[in-house]
Amino acid sequence: MMKVEVVSPERVLFSGSATQVITRTESGGEIAFLPGHTSFLGVLTENHTRIFLEDGKVQDVAVHGGFVEAAGDHVTILSSNAELAGDIDVARARAAKERAETAMRGEHDAVVEADLRRAQARLSATGALGND
Repeated sequence: MMKVEVVSPERVLFSGSATQVITRTESGGEIAFLPGHTSFLGVLTENHTRIFLEDGKVQDVAVHGGFVEAAGDHVTILSSNAELAGDIDVARARAAKERAETAMRGEHDAVVEADLRRAQARLSATGALGND
């Protein structure tokens, strides 16, 4: 087992034991952490992070950038904005995704692309991404 924490400036969103964490870094794609992982520090992109709990359940988290640090049996995700799947308003996330997709039909801009990635991370974390 390993200790996992997901922390935002406002609060600790998750703190507990897990068997595995899968998240996505900006430069390396998805990365999985298991107990005893070598030390690692990476920059996160918008993504659906999965924390595999001891009881076999999965805690889904929408992470909107930040950092991941792993050292031995401890993984910490520091994000200025992260949401547990149960806290996400799916209708609001779908509306945000539609707005971003509409805006992308015109001029591509980094802000709109980031909005779309955030909406997709939220929908993926809730399991609603493929249910449009």
